[in-house]
Amino acid sequence: MVKRITNKVTWVGKVDWELVYFHGKEYSTDKGSSYNSYLIRDKKTVLMDTVWGPYDREFVERLKEEIDLKDIDYIVMNHNESDHSGALPLLMAEIPDTPIYCTKKGEAIIRGHYHQDWNFVTVKTGDTLDLGDSKLVFIEAPMLHWPDTMFTYMTGEEILFSNDGFGQHFASESLYNDKVDQGELFHEAMKYYANILNLYSPMVTRKIKEILDMNVPVKMICPSHGVIWRNNPLEIVEMYQKWADAYQENQITLIYDTMWNSTRRMAECIAAGIREADPTVTVKLMNSSKADKNDICTEVFKSKAVLVGSPTVNYGFMYSIGGILEMLKGLKFKNKKAAAFGSYGWTGESPKQIHEHLEAGGFRVIADDLKVMWVPDEESRKLCIQFGRDFVKSLEQ
Repeated sequence: MVKRITNKVTWVGKVDWELVYFHGKEYSTDKGSSYNSYLIRDKKTVLMDTVWGPYDREFVERLKEEIDLKDIDYIVMNHNESDHSGALPLLMAEIPDTPIYCTKKGEAIIRGHYHQDWNFVTVKTGDTLDLGDSKLVFIEAPMLHWPDTMFTYMTGEEILFSNDGFGQHFASESLYNDKVDQGELFHEAMKYYANILNLYSPMVTRKIKEILDMNVPVKMICPSHGVIWRNNPLEIVEMYQKWADAYQENQITLIYDTMWNSTRRMAECIAAGIREADPTVTVKLMNSSKADKNDICTEVFKSKAVLVGSPTVNYGFMYSIGGILEMLKGLKFKNKKAAAFGSYGWTGESPKQIHEHLEAGGFRVIADDLKVMWVPDEESRKLCIQFGRDFVKSLEQ
């Protein structure tokens, strides 16, 4: 079903309630997602982005019900990952000569994906497309989160089409930010930022400053995933500014895996010591073999410190811990402190290896590694509780 946004702009995308994973299985989408495409009708008609390939036929057929495809004067592709460009081949089979406006790198990516010699028109920041009463102004936004990305601002309607920027994997028939549960919305927006955009935070900061310096009114921000920001749309821009600035809350997260519950018991005792030392801090424990990996990364994003623990298995740490450490390294979180712990039977290398991986990932390790042999007895549990207390003192210093 298409939905009219303004007199000139219509949403023609696809809500995907069934989506469970994104980017293969790299990203969990517990709330589904949407692929937002927009039809702009002025004296000239523009299609802004398309949808993911599995929905190409449905997309094109629904578009035909809304408009004669031959009446589309231009296609604008803000970003060309397949969840946005997937319907292009089927669409272009119908209107093969329609100009496709994109960045130079966008053209290269479309050619690399679909191997077609379509009518590309490459644009850069400041270029415009006159539609009649309104204009589209193109703003390159490389690495937010691909090198081809751009935003498009529509004058008159005062809409910023931001593609992946300010988006969320969040399925809703309501379409707008003021029509959905705010807790769910901002959780999904933060999860999206933490797992996809945090790596590019310096670019986020620069791009937001560039847009704000344009001093143009913004009535709506229309991303390509999730809801449209129409009620106080700059609220999400302000959140991005905070998130991009080495974001943290008063939270400490403990991540662990365990074989026979010894490392789990260590984690629980360390957490008890942290709470004793600072009753105001939020403490979260997450088993890396059971908790969603993207949720773990989101909690780390929120945290001022993390503690990571694993038993020693085959002279190293458990594979779920290895996966999380690699993800944390890639996301390049800033200004976060850490420590390592673990149980062992006879060799006990895992805390030292975790320590090294945390440092390689940009975390500042502020405590000596904690190791407990076999199952923690009363003395070992007291040692873990004290470790938690001491960790809080180290944070304060």
